[in-house]
Amino acid sequence: MSVTWIMVANASQAKLYSNTGPKKGLQLLKELEHPESREKAANLVSDRIGNFAGSGSYAQPTNPKEHEAERFALELTRELEDGRVNNAYEKLILVASSHFMGLLNQRMPGQLKNKVADTIEKDYTRLPIKELSGHLENHVFL
Repeated sequence: MSVTWIMVANASQAKLYSNTGPKKGLQLLKELEHPESREKAANLVSDRIGNFAGSGSYAQPTNPKEHEAERFALELTRELEDGRVNNAYEKLILVASSHFMGLLNQRMPGQLKNKVADTIEKDYTRLPIKELSGHLENHVFL
């Protein structure tokens, strides 16, 4: 039995689906949330003065929302890597907005990248499963 995992994600939520073959449809395996990515940037930073960078100038601050998106991308790639290590799937399809797809790709180890059969740069996280299946029918036999 060939198992395909489909990760549908954006910077604040992800849904992991499984397909076990033609005419089997999608089964929701897991939902992951990262509410910090939806916070206002002002709520994610402290009032403390930043670190100095050597010559007395301030270090370039990191965008707090971007930092949270990077943290979530790392969490998701760890989840996918765990599935790969445990042979939970043979192929992986990633569906995410183009910016978040870039964050995922930056954090993926090489062996995980080898499992990626297809990528779709769209944010489908809010779609009901039936509508999502329609968008995926050209990428996996549902």
